[in-house]
Amino acid sequence: MSIERENAMSIENVREYLKRFSKDKDILEFDSSSATVSLAAAVLGVGEGNIAKSLSLDLKGDTVLVICAGDRKIDNHKFKECFGTKAKMLPFDETLERTGHMAGGVCPFALKEGVRSYLDVSLKDFENVYPACGSPNSAIKLTPDELEKICENFSGWVDVAVRKAQD
Repeated sequence: MSIERENAMSIENVREYLKRFSKDKDILEFDSSSATVSLAAAVLGVGEGNIAKSLSLDLKGDTVLVICAGDRKIDNHKFKECFGTKAKMLPFDETLERTGHMAGGVCPFALKEGVRSYLDVSLKDFENVYPACGSPNSAIKLTPDELEKICENFSGWVDVAVRKAQD
């Protein structure tokens, strides 16, 4: 299946999922890519911290998402204390199969069965955050509390991210 077709299916699955919360009409779609934190921040006109980036991880054979502020990264020590193992990103070529979304559009909505979602406390530093919506050119504006309520398979708040070092 083509990348364009996969992305179209993914965003439609997210749109259908968000209907349950009357949020399907709130999806923002862009003419340009929002597949990275910096691209998303630029297209939305917000700071990188406002981007709710979804990190796809392998946790002892299970798939989990950790959604954190875009200006943060996983702190390996904190992650290991929280989850009992080292953070291991999913390989690019396994992301779609394991999450239901291609890299660049991974989000905590319309996930494959069994994928658990954790929200990092870094999101609470912002009034509004923007997670992707299943494609590399989409997002939705939510408060952290709204994100918690509509996050699929929400498994809890964690504190596993730290600010990225400034270049």
